[in-house]
Amino acid sequence: MKAELAGNLWKVVVKEGQQVGADETLMILESMKMEIPVNSPRAGKVTKIHAREGQTVQEGQVLAEVE
Repeated sequence: MKAELAGNLWKVVVKEGQQVGADETLMILESMKMEIPVNSPRAGKVTKIHAREGQTVQEGQVLAEVE
C-alpha cells in the first residue's frame, strides 16, 4: 500500500500481524491541515509497516504491506 499524496504520517492505527478488512483504515496522513485515511486495498494480514508516526512521507512511498 502506497501513500497517495505527500504529508505527515499522523497516526498508525494497526500493528504488524493484525488481520484487517477490505477498506479498513490502517493509517492517517495529515496534509494541508486535513486528515486523510489510508485504507487497506483488501482483507488480509498486515505483514510489514514501513513508516512510523510523525514521519514525512512522499507520494508513492510504500507505507505498509497487506497479504
